[in-house]
Amino acid sequence: MAQRPRKSGKAEQQAARSARLAAALRENLKRRKAQARGRAQSRPEDAAKPAGNSRPEPNAPDFRRNRGSD
Repeated sequence: MAQRPRKSGKAEQQAARSARLAAALRENLKRRKAQARGRAQSRPEDAAKPAGNSRPEPNAPDFRRNRGSD
């Protein structure tokens, strides 16, 4: 059986760095997803509300550009 050529020291370092970064990115993604799930569970009443406020408060100033297009 033919042996694989050994990686040079720099190639080994690059491969190890790439593997470390990939693992760190996976862990970071897992942590961020867990945080998002925790925030979603802690405020279920906010999830039912729409994100945008289509009607301004009655006493709030109107900063829209095209006010007459409603």
